[in-house]
Amino acid sequence: MTDPTPETRFPSIDRAGLRMLRWLTEHPAAPRFTHLATERLSPPALDRIAAYELGLTEPAGAGHDWLPGFIERCYRLVPRFRARGAPPASLAEVPSINRADLAGEPWAFVPDDAPLDEAMAVYQTSGSTGHPLNVPADAEALAKYVPLMRAALRGFGVGLKGGPDRVAIGVIGYQASTWTYASVAQYLGMAGCVKINLNPADWRDQGDRIAYLEALNPEILTGDPLAFDALADLPVKLQPKALISTAMTLLAGLRDRLEARFGCPVVDLYSMNESGPLAVRDETGEFHWLRPDIHLEILGTDDLPAGPGERGEITLTGGHNPYLPLLRYRTGDFGRAQQSPDGLRIIGLEGRPPTRFRVTGGRLVNPIDISIALKPFLLSQYALHQSADGSFTLRARGAREDVALRGALLAVLGADAQLAISPLDTLPPNAKVIQYTSDLF
Repeated sequence: MTDPTPETRFPSIDRAGLRMLRWLTEHPAAPRFTHLATERLSPPALDRIAAYELGLTEPAGAGHDWLPGFIERCYRLVPRFRARGAPPASLAEVPSINRADLAGEPWAFVPDDAPLDEAMAVYQTSGSTGHPLNVPADAEALAKYVPLMRAALRGFGVGLKGGPDRVAIGVIGYQASTWTYASVAQYLGMAGCVKINLNPADWRDQGDRIAYLEALNPEILTGDPLAFDALADLPVKLQPKALISTAMTLLAGLRDRLEARFGCPVVDLYSMNESGPLAVRDETGEFHWLRPDIHLEILGTDDLPAGPGERGEITLTGGHNPYLPLLRYRTGDFGRAQQSPDGLRIIGLEGRPPTRFRVTGGRLVNPIDISIALKPFLLSQYALHQSADGSFTLRARGAREDVALRGALLAVLGADAQLAISPLDTLPPNAKVIQYTSDLF
């Protein structure tokens, strides 16, 4: 039996979209893509996405009349919450959940009425405070990232138009290995989208990275600070409307370098796979909340809301992913909430600082590769630190298997790396753990 053609595999993509998909995958300089992925959105789904985008014009955080019904629905249809019994009278009485809960039993958070007859995508996220997480989502939930990106870009005077004859979004990474793909965005008028890895090992010829990027010249480039740092080192000529930085804290020095290098705004987006984009750094230097469909709380360790202006853990309720309704989900990130005339802001967001590790021969290691290596281990939290002398210390909480842990890490860091492993037992379970740190950068 032969493989299905693009026409049969992606029946909702029109001729212009198929032409774009072929061009992306068959370009002479294209990388070795590891996945062929594009959308299967019905006309009603596209209408719902358009309605969702209109709803984003409402002031985020201004009111949440939907909360009581959302709590009742979760306690009625979601196995993990239904096991608790009757729904409480208010959100404040709902016990919080965290990353370890989702990682342990992701299926227990899927509602009984989730559309299991439709295509499901499962994203693997390394995160900042613990064990890698599998996040199920459907095509409609993933396509709603586009309206959220547009909402973030509006404050910078940037539009994301798309269209059948252009590449709208280029996602870049710089890792030892990662999923890469070419795709077509139906909601952007059959515009092209790609995810590529700048690691030279992903390319047939070293010059192909530059040739392919210049041929695509995406409207928007998105990636983490480490990937953008690597991109800035390439002699590539691009004219993006904006760069969107996610996943790690964007430092001011790198932001200034990127703006000078590419001549466009660099948008710092607070986002996670569990929820999608949440907030964007605005002209005040703080993060403006984007999501009228997600209720933000700042919680203390006792599940009580922090007082006005007090620091606590960023906690989410709501969302658009039918496979993962969030009910008081502790993100592992910290900050303060402030209501301003133009909406809700997170003040002093303490997210995921960018770092990298230097190993023998000067080779640089992306922390995401460490997260992938540690995925098989049942660690609820861990922190890896590189000292000024180049040695490493892993502190871990959970079911530690030191011999296996050492082997997994040395496979990434190099067999000659100096590595010590010890318990992570000096912090309370809900404390912020900075997962990766280095004295060399």
